[in-house]
Amino acid sequence: MTNLAPSPTAIRRAYHEELGPGQRSALLSWLAFSVTFAGLRALTYSIRAGKGPFRNISVGGEHLHHYMWGIALLSGVGAVAVRGEERHRRHPAVALSYGSGLALIVDEFALLLDLSDVYWARQGRISIDIGVGGIAAAGSYFAGLPVLRRLQRDRKEQTPRPETSAPQAVSEPRAG
Repeated sequence: MTNLAPSPTAIRRAYHEELGPGQRSALLSWLAFSVTFAGLRALTYSIRAGKGPFRNISVGGEHLHHYMWGIALLSGVGAVAVRGEERHRRHPAVALSYGSGLALIVDEFALLLDLSDVYWARQGRISIDIGVGGIAAAGSYFAGLPVLRRLQRDRKEQTPRPETSAPQAVSEPRAG
């Protein structure tokens, strides 16, 4: 039986050959957002159900919401974007931090919108809707990327180019 799964080397090669630096960063951000968002949902449900080793984090009796960690991550990413060198801005850790930080914030968007802890209330549903919508939109973009590239190539091939012809010889009047 033949193994149909691509090798890690083939995946890495395709990743670097088919995607430019910006697209690689966007893909990593999307993956980090998706994994972090799903992981947060699982984690918060397990905490609420009292299952597993995790509990809410509190300081001085105040619950520390995870959007605060997201703001901290995005602040770090912003500092790198504003002051960092190009090689640092394009580093995969920056893209992963951006996606994870954004997921930490989006997961509690309803709390930030209403300025009250509606995470488990009906109003908290907006956070899930925005998160899933973001995952779907970005996933659709990446799924459609080959089609978008093809359309762009086709458009470039169909664009009429200005005709270039040899300069016309101008005849001088004859003296006679």
